[in-house]
Amino acid sequence: MTAAVATKLAAADWTSDAKEALAAVEALYQDALASLRARVSRDGKIANDLFEADQHAAHGLAWLATYVQGLRELIDYAERLSAEGAYGETEELLNQIGFAEFLAQVYGGIPMSQGEIVRLTDFGLTSQQIAARRPTCVDRLILSGNTPANRARLAELIDHHAAAETIGASGLDETLEAIRSEMRKFAADNVVPHAHEWHLKNDYIPLEVISGLAELGVFGLTIPEEYGGSGMGKIAMCVVSEELSRAYIGVGSLGTRSEIAGELILVGGTQAQKEKYLPQIAVGEILPTAVFTEPNNGSDLAGLRTRATQEDGVYKVFGNKTWITHPVRADLMTLLVRTNPGEKGYKGLSMLLAEKPRGTDSDPFPAKGMTGGEIEVLGYRGMKEFEIGFDNFEVPAENLLGGEEGKGFKQLMETFESARIQTAARALGVAQCALDLGLRYAKERIQFGKPLFSFPRVFNKIVSMAIEIHIARQITYFAAREKDEGKRCDLEAGMAKLLGARVAWAAADNALQIHGGNGFALEYPVSRVLCDARILNIFEGAAEIQAQVIARRLLEG
Repeated sequence: MTAAVATKLAAADWTSDAKEALAAVEALYQDALASLRARVSRDGKIANDLFEADQHAAHGLAWLATYVQGLRELIDYAERLSAEGAYGETEELLNQIGFAEFLAQVYGGIPMSQGEIVRLTDFGLTSQQIAARRPTCVDRLILSGNTPANRARLAELIDHHAAAETIGASGLDETLEAIRSEMRKFAADNVVPHAHEWHLKNDYIPLEVISGLAELGVFGLTIPEEYGGSGMGKIAMCVVSEELSRAYIGVGSLGTRSEIAGELILVGGTQAQKEKYLPQIAVGEILPTAVFTEPNNGSDLAGLRTRATQEDGVYKVFGNKTWITHPVRADLMTLLVRTNPGEKGYKGLSMLLAEKPRGTDSDPFPAKGMTGGEIEVLGYRGMKEFEIGFDNFEVPAENLLGGEEGKGFKQLMETFESARIQTAARALGVAQCALDLGLRYAKERIQFGKPLFSFPRVFNKIVSMAIEIHIARQITYFAAREKDEGKRCDLEAGMAKLLGARVAWAAADNALQIHGGNGFALEYPVSRVLCDARILNIFEGAAEIQAQVIARRLLEG
C-alpha cells in the first residue's frame, strides 16, 4: 500500500460542521416523523391497519432514528476523547469517515437489509423539503470525510495495530479496560484455540471453560454484592460479552443466560427467591436457561399457549416450547406460561422458576413430565438448541416469580432493555472477530506478488468493518450508560441491537469474501463466524420486530 495523505477537516472545523449537520438531520427526521404519523393515523391515533400497510416506511423511520443517534454519539465521542487527550488520528478518521458515510446514506438511502433501502421520499418528503434540510456543511463533511485518501490512511493505521487490539480508543475507564484485557487473555488461552473444533463437532463448550468463567465473576457481574455478585453495571456487561463473543459467540452467550435470569429475579422476584437463587447464579452453581418461545408463536408472546394450573401447592405445566438454548445442562428454567386461560393476550401470563436436574446427551431431560429433542443449527453452537415438551411437569407454587400470577409479561419486558444491550455487545464481538480474521488473511495471502491488503477493494472492506463497528459500539455503550443511570433506554437498546446485528452480518460477509474460495471451506473459522453472525438478526427480537417496536414508540411519541 502506498503512503496516503489524509484529507480530513481540522478537528474544530469538523465538530462545528458536524453539529450543524446533525441539527439538519434531526430536523429532517422530525419532518419524516410528522409526515409518516399523518399517514398512519386515524382520529388522532396510530391505526394498526394503516401502520401495517406502510410498514416499509415505518420500519425505515426506526433506521433513520438509529442513524441520527449514531451521528450524535460520534460527536459525543470526539468531544469526550478530545477532553481526555485521547483523540488521536485513528479515532479522528473513524469518526470523520463514519460520520460522512452515515450522512451520505441518510440523504441517499439507508440499507435496512441487503435488498431493502429506505429513502427520504418513502416518508413522503419532497425534493424541496429535503433540499431545505441539506446545508452546505453536509456536502463538505461528505466530500472531506469518506475519501479514498482517508480510507487508505485508516487502512495503514489498522495495519499497524496489533491483532489483539481493538481499533480506536474505547473511551472507557481503566477499570473497564482492565476487565477487557482479563477477558481477552482468558479467551485467547481457553477459547480461541478450540472454538472452531467445538463448532465443527457440535460439541458442548467444556465445563472447565464454564468453571473458568465463574471464577472470573462473569455470571455474577451485574448481580448486587449483597447476593454474591460484583454489582457492576451494564457497560461492564457489554465489555465482557463483546470480548468473549469475539472469541466464540457461544462462550459470550453463556453469561447472558445468567444475566437474563438474574435480572428477572432481581426485578420481579420475592425476597426469598432472590436470597435462594441469586447467590448460586452469581458463582455458577446454577446455570439458567430462558424458556419463552413456542413453535407457533415466535415473537408473538400474546398467543402463548403453554399452560400451568395450580393444584395443592403445585403448578402442573402442559405445552411445548422451542429454541431453548442450553437447556440440557441448565439447573433452572425461567418458564413463561399461561396461568389464566380465560385471560387473552399478555394478561394471563406468569413466570415460573422451574428447577430441573442436569441432563446428558444420552438422557437430556431426566425429569418427570419433560421431554425434548435437539434442533440442529448452522451456527451459534456450543450450548445446543432444543424443543421441549411439558406433560404434567411440576413446579412448586412458591416458585411463581414474584408470588403473583399475571405478571409474567411485565416481568419479562423489564429485562428487555438489558437483553438487547447485551445482544448488541455480542454482535460487536462477532463483528470484531470477522474483522480480525479478514485482516489477518488479507495481510498473509499473497496474490499478484503482494498481500491482498494492498488492494483498495480489500482494505476498503476492512475499513468499512472498523467504521461500522465503531459506530455500533458508541450506540451500545450509550444505551448501557443510560441503563446504568436508571434512565429508560428501550429505544436506544433497540437501536443498538438493530444496527449491531446488521454490522455483524456485513462484517462476516466481507471477511468471507476476502478469504475467497477458502472462506467457503469449513476448515476456515470465518465460515463459522458467518453462520454465527446470521442469528443476530433473528434472536432477541428479529430485525423486523425490532424496527416495528422502535417505530411504534417513535410514532406514538
